[in-house]
Amino acid sequence: MMASENTARRWFALTRDRMPDLARQRGWPVFEDHCFQRILLDNAVGDKWDLEIPAPAYRNASDELLERAMALGEGAIAGTEDLADLNRNSLAWRGKGEPGR
Repeated sequence: MMASENTARRWFALTRDRMPDLARQRGWPVFEDHCFQRILLDNAVGDKWDLEIPAPAYRNASDELLERAMALGEGAIAGTEDLADLNRNSLAWRGKGEPGR
């Protein structure tokens, strides 16, 4: 089942606007919208997101999956989720180390 238009709109507001705007002041390891999307989706799925849903994710993910991903992003904004840890999870699922290390 595909995400509703309202859910997709909220997804983009979070990952294209809110999180990138906060990234530098929070010292987050990423600042590009597609990086936030990768991190949140991978952690919501528990693996590389595209193993579970076809691209583009905003069209093909369920509302439930995008809600789980957005809850992680909201948690990062609120300080209850560690974005660096979420990024490390995502990179590990993708067989990559942390950039610059």
